[in-house]
Amino acid sequence: MGSQNQLFEIADRQQGYFTAKQAEVCGFRRSNFHFKLHSGEWVQEARGIYRLGRYPTPERPELVLWSLWSRNIKDSPQGVWSHETALDIHELSDVMPSKMNMTVPLNFRRRKDPPKLLRLHRANLKDADIEERQGYKVTTPLRTIIDCITDGKIADNFILQALQQGLNRGLFLEKELEAFKETRPEIYEKIRRVLR
Repeated sequence: MGSQNQLFEIADRQQGYFTAKQAEVCGFRRSNFHFKLHSGEWVQEARGIYRLGRYPTPERPELVLWSLWSRNIKDSPQGVWSHETALDIHELSDVMPSKMNMTVPLNFRRRKDPPKLLRLHRANLKDADIEERQGYKVTTPLRTIIDCITDGKIADNFILQALQQGLNRGLFLEKELEAFKETRPEIYEKIRRVLR
């Protein structure tokens, strides 16, 4: 398989985006990147992050772009969209977050401060709390609501809307909410109060 095809396969899984390291693994020399950029085959979106020039622009390109921004030294994205941003991705409420919310591991490190449009939360998420999408990860609907309740930054009417949407669409079950009675009583009380 040629370098071009390998890179396309990687970029296709990430809505047309790829990192400099991914291009190098496919056989492209960093010293020749400028030729690809000049020809329009590639577009540089951020430091070390590129997009195939002819690939259709995704509906929400920022979700993939900032996910790739969160990559570690091994070039593996660390960020998971969460909180209000995840509510929006799951279409659970009408909340309009002023910043994009991303959960990163407790040991997450970057040399520079995160962009002002990102609000980083720190937690080591379990695999069961994460959904894989094309080019990014997002917390599950139930984990998203729990995070929003714990964070306490959004109004109860948005929590109610998210709970009702999740239940109506079968994204989680009432018995899953009931389970919090034993494991997270403070969350359970808030859910009960909001649903009344």
